[in-house]
Amino acid sequence: MKETYKILIVDDEPSILDMLKLQLESEGYVVYTAINAKEALDKLSNCPDIILLDINMSGMNGLDLCVSIRDFVSCPILFLTARVSEQDKINGLMAGGDDYITKPFSMSELLARLSAHLRRENRSHKKTKNKFSEELIIDYSDRSLYIKNNRIELSNKEFEIIQLLSANAGQVFDREKIYEIIWGFDRNGDSAVIKEHIRKIRSKFSEYTEKAYISTVWGVGYKWIK
Repeated sequence: MKETYKILIVDDEPSILDMLKLQLESEGYVVYTAINAKEALDKLSNCPDIILLDINMSGMNGLDLCVSIRDFVSCPILFLTARVSEQDKINGLMAGGDDYITKPFSMSELLARLSAHLRRENRSHKKTKNKFSEELIIDYSDRSLYIKNNRIELSNKEFEIIQLLSANAGQVFDREKIYEIIWGFDRNGDSAVIKEHIRKIRSKFSEYTEKAYISTVWGVGYKWIK
């Protein structure tokens, strides 16, 4: 059976996104689109096999986005841009990009380059499941968390609480349920320990961000805020 590859396209021109999505889906790719860096960070949780990334975007541009994610994303990144100078190409490669396609480009050229990069990609490597936001990265495989590029030191149980809540963002868990999932039914203990662990997590987060990623739903429990 032919493998289905996932592509993330990041471009601030909706017409280009629509055109590429239509063309690439017709070729059998699963396509995710993002119109800015913020959307792209959210879509990275889909673990794309390859990324098409425009450089000239408002807000965080493609070069800065590439730099911020490259240590956590191993798939090929191809820049799409109207820039044509040699220095621009060097900047793109230095930022962590793998290739550079200049607009306007033919669809046949793009498909050929996508195919070539995917062939070279070692598909046997285990993919790392990550969660991204503008300032936070959670590496579930490495059991690590970064806020504004600062690694937050967490105990095993603290990370497991974060993993449970963040992987089910928006879902409310009461303290008893969190205790059951993480400590297990056969463990002796009081679910009140969850409250203390949440307090410690928030304290560590507060050193680097004002955002409260874990929200208290009074009388119910806790949930992760997207």
